[in-house]
Amino acid sequence: MENTIAEEKMILIPKDKDRKKGGLRTMPFIIVNEAFERVASYGLMPNMIFYLMNNYRLEAANGSTILFLWSAMSNGLSIFGAFLSDSFMGRYLVISLGSFCSLLGMILLWLTAMIPQLQPPPCDRFTETCSSATAGQMAILFFSFGLISIGAGCIRPCSNAFGADQLDNEENPNNESVLQSFFNWYYAATGLSTIIAFTVIVYIQDNLGWKVGFAVPAILMFLSALMFLVGSSQYIKVKASSSLFTGFVQVVVAAFRNRKLNLSHGSIEQYYHSDDSEFQVPTDNLSTLCRCLNRTCIIIDPDRDVNLDGSASNPWRLCTVDQVESLKALLRSSPFGLQAS
Repeated sequence: MENTIAEEKMILIPKDKDRKKGGLRTMPFIIVNEAFERVASYGLMPNMIFYLMNNYRLEAANGSTILFLWSAMSNGLSIFGAFLSDSFMGRYLVISLGSFCSLLGMILLWLTAMIPQLQPPPCDRFTETCSSATAGQMAILFFSFGLISIGAGCIRPCSNAFGADQLDNEENPNNESVLQSFFNWYYAATGLSTIIAFTVIVYIQDNLGWKVGFAVPAILMFLSALMFLVGSSQYIKVKASSSLFTGFVQVVVAAFRNRKLNLSHGSIEQYYHSDDSEFQVPTDNLSTLCRCLNRTCIIIDPDRDVNLDGSASNPWRLCTVDQVESLKALLRSSPFGLQAS
């Protein structure tokens, strides 16, 4: 009897601790982290072409190309950040990593304006000749851009989902309305931060120069990272699930191994799926690729293919229906999609 009571206490204690974390009190830390990051990073973009042309002697075409690639990398790395958080590190660590990278990149960019040796020397007034930037100077500038892009790619795709983790409580009857309220405030804050970035930060750069104009975003990014870390003890930190990429590769390998199987419309028991799976039977849209992928979740011999604990004895030959449907969803969102043949 005592052992039973002790076991119940051990089960209840973690749950009570989890209930003390998360909630609305964590929202200021998360929203401020995202908002300040956007003010800092977006505020650098509008006037950066003038900084490259006047301080680094770049042509307008070359400077525009650099800024285009910088913007594309900042947005494209969101895919990498989302994948990293969902499959390996979790959202908390990815946001922390992104905050550190953005802060380091903005400090480095600020130093390019503070230290004369990191820029080409001023033009000679008598000979009217101007020296172009050296490879080392451009490398430092590009490295700062890269760090800022990595930070943006880690913070932006994870911030709103991390906030939802703090409020997602199925026991709360008002859970849906609380989540809606959070997203409303979240997007309002990000929208306001964009306006501030394109007005206030640009005004500071135009009137106070690059040294102050780059120092303000660096300070804001420092406050963003600090604010996020201050609330660290209050966060619900959801662990990353198994790698999605590994699951996709397993489906492809299993589809090749099972390519000679006859695919027929069978009962639910013929397909390998978890008890709480949304899909118990794979979808069939008459696509050749779709049918090929469906072969990966067919149970041929239950005694051989499935372990006693319900796991697949060889995940590279037998995959769950969820794995198959996740890969299908990814393929449908690609430019090629799943075309019927």
